[in-house]
Amino acid sequence: MYQFDERSFITIPGGEFRMGQADGRDEERPVHCVSVESFRLSRYQLTNAEYDAFLRASGREMPPFRTDPLFGCPTQPVVGVSWFDAVGYCDWLSDVMNFRCRLPTEAEWERAARAGLDQRLYPWGDQPIFERENYHQRWREAPEPVGTSSPNGYGLFDMCENVHEWCSDWYDPRYYDVSPPHDPRGPEAGTRRASRGGAWRHHLKISRCAARSSIPPEFKYADYGFRVAADL
Repeated sequence: MYQFDERSFITIPGGEFRMGQADGRDEERPVHCVSVESFRLSRYQLTNAEYDAFLRASGREMPPFRTDPLFGCPTQPVVGVSWFDAVGYCDWLSDVMNFRCRLPTEAEWERAARAGLDQRLYPWGDQPIFERENYHQRWREAPEPVGTSSPNGYGLFDMCENVHEWCSDWYDPRYYDVSPPHDPRGPEAGTRRASRGGAWRHHLKISRCAARSSIPPEFKYADYGFRVAADL
């Protein structure tokens, strides 16, 4: 977990699924059929230890919360990274790994979170969040070390929880009205970048698979991190 390598990835099978949620928020509708190609996604949210290797190699500025004891454990997800920081890490990792690494699209992220079970509410199914693995005892002051809870059906940890995860797409709340059916990549331009998943700082700390969020790409929040995707 301290060194990112090919074993950090899980292959997500391509295929068609229904994206969105009919009884969700306005930006989650309409539910529409989307197909994605097979791709790889990192098993865990990127950790402080993994991001530190990038900092040492690049000389990039340390995230603002890195020295805070609440956020500084090597196995906690790195937080306080902007969208540009996340893309910078992926570009650097591409050179290290000798293949293209990147942020996942919203469609890829939702496909991975659902783990092949179309229209499930959460990565584990439809079981209420308050019944999920000691929910009320978790995330008191900061994110947990990655991999603390059980993985979903694809073997991915912390989907929909712990920290929000940057996606590659520009964000548009009405994008589903015009989204192409195959490998949608989001709008061509915008002012906010899409993100997915729940976070430790919120009252409801686990999100639904279909839930969408966004912030401006330069923002650096203590509940924002990322995981890495790659083409096959």
